[in-house]
Amino acid sequence: MEYQILNTSTCLLVLLVFTPTGLGICPSSCKCSGNDRNVDCSGRNLTVLPQGLQDNLTYLNLSFNQFVDLDHQLTRFTNLRTLDISNNWLKNVPAHLPKSLWELYATNNNIKVLQKLDTAYQWNLRVLDVSRNMVERAVLINNTLSSLKFLNLSSNKLWTVPTNMPYNIETVDLSNNFLSQILPGTLVRLKHLTSLYLHNNKFSYIPDKAFDQLSQLQVVTLYNNPWSCSDNQNIPYVLRWVQGTAARVLGAPCADQPWPWASTTPAPAQPTALDSSPMIKGTKAADREASAAAPESTKATKTHKQFKAKEVAPLATQSPPVLFPGADRALLPSPDGPQEAAATRTIHLQDSSQGNASLAPATASSTTPMTLSITSGMPTNYSKMPQSTTATLREEQPTPSAPEARVPS
Repeated sequence: MEYQILNTSTCLLVLLVFTPTGLGICPSSCKCSGNDRNVDCSGRNLTVLPQGLQDNLTYLNLSFNQFVDLDHQLTRFTNLRTLDISNNWLKNVPAHLPKSLWELYATNNNIKVLQKLDTAYQWNLRVLDVSRNMVERAVLINNTLSSLKFLNLSSNKLWTVPTNMPYNIETVDLSNNFLSQILPGTLVRLKHLTSLYLHNNKFSYIPDKAFDQLSQLQVVTLYNNPWSCSDNQNIPYVLRWVQGTAARVLGAPCADQPWPWASTTPAPAQPTALDSSPMIKGTKAADREASAAAPESTKATKTHKQFKAKEVAPLATQSPPVLFPGADRALLPSPDGPQEAAATRTIHLQDSSQGNASLAPATASSTTPMTLSITSGMPTNYSKMPQSTTATLREEQPTPSAPEARVPS
C-alpha cells in the first residue's frame, strides 16, 4: 500500500515538473494549434517572448509586434521549422537561430546588413525573406545555405548583386533596390535558377556573359531600369540575350528604340518620277561635258561621252516611262513624237543582251536630240549653260551617218 502511494506521488511530481514544456500550455496572448506546437503571437505589441512556449514548437509567428532584439532567445526551439519575425523593430537577424529552420521571414524591419554568421549554419533553410528592410550589404558564405530555394532581398538598398548565392537556388528577388552592377562570376553557379527579378533598379547595362549560364531560367524581369540604349559598347549584350533566350522577359530593354549597333544601310531605292534613274544620271554627266566641249562635236561623240561617264545596266526598250522633274511629258521612244522623245530614242538604242551594241545616230532633225532632251528635261541645271553654246548646237546641221561608235567594255 505504501509502495503504491509512493509511486503515485512520484508520477505527480514528474507531471508537475514537465507540464510547461512536455504537455504545453498555450500562452494567453497567443493562439495555438496542433498540440500547441503551432503558435501564433502576431499583433500583440509584444516586446519579450511570452511565457509558456514549449521547446518542441514547429511554427512560431511573432510578426507585427515591438521586438527590438531576439538574439539568443530562440535557440532552444530545436524543432522549429517556420519562424516569422516580420514587421518588428529588429536591427539584425537574430543570432543563434535554431539550425532546424526551413523558413525564415524577417520582412519590414530595420535590418541594415545581412551578416555571414546570420546564415552560416542554416543548412536546412529553404526560404529566406529579408525584403523591405534597409539592407545595404548581404554577405553570404560560399557553400552554405545548400538547401535554399527562395531568396527575397527586394525593397532594400543594395548596390551590387550579392555574390556566393547558393548553387541550388531557384528564385531570387532583387527588385526595388539600387542595383547597378553585376560582378563577374556572380551568376555563374546558378544552374537551377528559374526566376530572377531585377526590375525597379539602376541598371544601365548587363555585363557580357552575365546571363550565359542561366540555362534553366524561365522568367526574368528587367523593366523600370535606366538602360543606356545609345551605349554601343555595353548595351548590345543584353539586347542580343533577350532576343535569343527561351525565358520569358518582362520589360525588355530598349524595346521602343532602334538598336544603335544594328546595321542601318538602306535598301537601294527604286527609280521614281522625282528620282533620276541611272540613264538620266548618265545624260546629266554627258550634258555637262557637252556644254564645255566645242560646238562641232558630233552626236555620236556626245552619246559616247554619255555612256562613258556612267556605265549602267542594259535597259530594255519596254522600260516604264520616266518623268524629269518639272517635265509634264514622259520621254518615250517614238519616231513621230516630239523632239524630247528623240533624245530618249538615242539612249534606248542599246540592246538589253549586248553590252557593247552600236549606238545608232539620231534621226534627221533640225535640232540636236541631245540638246533638246536637256532643254525639256533638266530645267534646273540647263539654265546655267551658256546661251551661245546652245544656239550653236541648234544651228548645227545633221551630219551623214558616221561609222558606228562602240562603247569600250
